[in-house]
Order: sequence, then C-alpha cells, then structure tokens
Amino acid sequence: MGHPIGLTYGDAADVETAALSNKDDNGDKLRLRHARMKVETAVLMSRGAEAHPTELVDISATGALLRRPLGWRGDVGETWVLDMIFGSDLHIHMEAQVTRVSARQVGMAYTHIPDDKQEPLWNLLGGYADTLETWSDD
Repeated sequence: MGHPIGLTYGDAADVETAALSNKDDNGDKLRLRHARMKVETAVLMSRGAEAHPTELVDISATGALLRRPLGWRGDVGETWVLDMIFGSDLHIHMEAQVTRVSARQVGMAYTHIPDDKQEPLWNLLGGYADTLETWSDD
C-alpha cells in the first residue's frame, strides 16, 4: 500500500520543504506546507543504542515537530526511529530524518512508515492530512 496522499518518502529534506509556490496579494511568494495538527503525546526517539523520551509538538502528513530532549546531540540528516503512542489503541513506529534543530525543538520528516501504519496515521490526521497552510521562517 502506498502513502494515502501519494507521497513517496525519499530525501527527507525535499519532503519537509515540499512547499508549493503561489503569490499573495502583494506578489510575494507564499510558501505552503501540509497543515500541522497540535497533539500532545509521548515519543521515544531511538538510534542504535541511544534513546531519548520526548513529546510531540505537532504532526503532519509529512513530518513531526518534537520537543528537543535534554542531552540530545543529534544532527540534521540523521535518521531516527520514532515510537508514538496515541491513546490506548494506536502505536505508530516509523523512521524519520532530522530536518532542522533549534534549542527547543527537532523537526523530523518521515522516511519510512510501515504499510500497516499509513492508514492509521492518515485517520489520526483527519482533515489535516490533505490540508495546506502558509508558513514562513519568521
């Protein structure tokens, strides 16, 4: 089964920055991305023998924003396994690549979602899955 919105996961940086180009009323370029859904849940980031518990800030069809764990020293481009538990019946285990890092947050773009977790993720996102929103670096 492919991804419900037809994305193929390859270069995570491309997925994270897959912004569509449009112009606003002033002729300035608008940047669009998949809408983020605010949801609080625990996340375990792991890579080899290293593991860090953290929290989800928001999630979209292409990635997740996490609180930066204390002591975490990861870098952009690294691939991590994310384990997220939503309620008592949904556990999503996936791979994601670090796309940006700040003092408080880590941006991740999905690189592999198991086939049996794609539909549950899509259902969790609901209307956010196929909605775009404008964004800027400000």
